[in-house]
Amino acid sequence: MDFSILIASVLAASPPILFAVLGETITEKAGVINLSLDGSMLLTAMVGFIVALHTENVILGFCAGMGVGALIAFIIAFVSLTLHQPQVATGFVLTLLSRDLAYVIGNPYAHIPGPQVSHTPIPGLVDLPVVGPILFDQNPVVYLSLLAIFVGWAYMFKTRSGLNLQGLGERPAAAFVRGVNVPVMRYVYTLVGGALVGLGGASFSLMVKPGWARPYGIEGTGWIALAIVIFGGWQPLRAALGAYFFVALQTAANLLQSVMPNIPTQLFSTLPFPLMILTLLLVTLGNAEWMHRVLNHLPEGMQRFLIRTLKTLQTVPPASLGTLFRKE
Repeated sequence: MDFSILIASVLAASPPILFAVLGETITEKAGVINLSLDGSMLLTAMVGFIVALHTENVILGFCAGMGVGALIAFIIAFVSLTLHQPQVATGFVLTLLSRDLAYVIGNPYAHIPGPQVSHTPIPGLVDLPVVGPILFDQNPVVYLSLLAIFVGWAYMFKTRSGLNLQGLGERPAAAFVRGVNVPVMRYVYTLVGGALVGLGGASFSLMVKPGWARPYGIEGTGWIALAIVIFGGWQPLRAALGAYFFVALQTAANLLQSVMPNIPTQLFSTLPFPLMILTLLLVTLGNAEWMHRVLNHLPEGMQRFLIRTLKTLQTVPPASLGTLFRKE
C-alpha cells in the first residue's frame, strides 16, 4: 500500500477516538474524571445513527450524539460536584448502563443501512503534492477533527480562559481567589468534554462504520481513550498523537490480517490494545523513582539515552484531578 494512502486512511478512521480523547483531556484538565467513555461512545453512536436515519440528516445525528454525551457528562458532574459522590464509581456505573441501553434500544436498528458523511475533497488543495491527497481528500468530520486539535491546544495554552481551565485542575482554590467560579466552570468543561465524546461516538456510526449492529466495533475504545489521555500528559497535541498512534496500530493489524490470512482474526483485532497498554506502561515507568535508581547502574552513555527517553514519556496529572472543591 502507498504510504500516503496509509496515512490518509489513519486520518479518516481517527475522529471517533480523537474527539473522545480531546473531550476527556478537557474534562480532566478541569479536575473531573469521566469514566463513562466506553459506554458513552456506544450510546452516542447508536443515538446518532438512529436520529440521522429518521431525519435523513447526518448533522442532526451528530447533534443528537453530542447532546447525549453532554447529558451523561452532566450526570457525572451533578453526582460528583453537587452530591459529592465518587467520580470513578459514578462513571463506571454509567458506562455499564449506557452500554446496555445502547444495545437494548438499538436492537431494532441492527444492520439497517442509513445515511453517512459524504466524501468532500477541498477543490484546489486536494491537488497539492503529497499533502493534498492526505489532508484535503477527506470528509468534513476529518477536517473538523484536525481543526479541533489546534483549537484545543491554542485555547488551553494561549488564552486567559485556557489558563483558568488549567487552574481548575491544578489549584482550584487559587482559581477561586482570582474570581473563577470553580463548580460552575467544572460543570461547563465537563459538558463540553462529554459533547466531544458524543461527537466521537456519532462519528463512528455515521462515518467510520456506518450503521448499527451488535457487537459493535467501538467496544473498548473508550477505555483506550482514557489511557491515551494519560499517555498524552493531558495536553491536546500529545494526546492527538497518541490517538493517531492507536489508529495506526489498528490499521497495521488489518493489513497484517490481509497478508497472513491463516492466522486467527482475533489475534490481529486485539493486537493494538496490548501494544497501547505496553506504551502506557512505559509512561508509568518514566514516572517511577525506582527506575531511575536502576538506571544508575548502567553505562553512562546508555543511562543518558534512557533517562532522556523516559523524561520525554513522563506525564504528571492535574494536581486536583478527581478531588472535590469546597468554599471555606
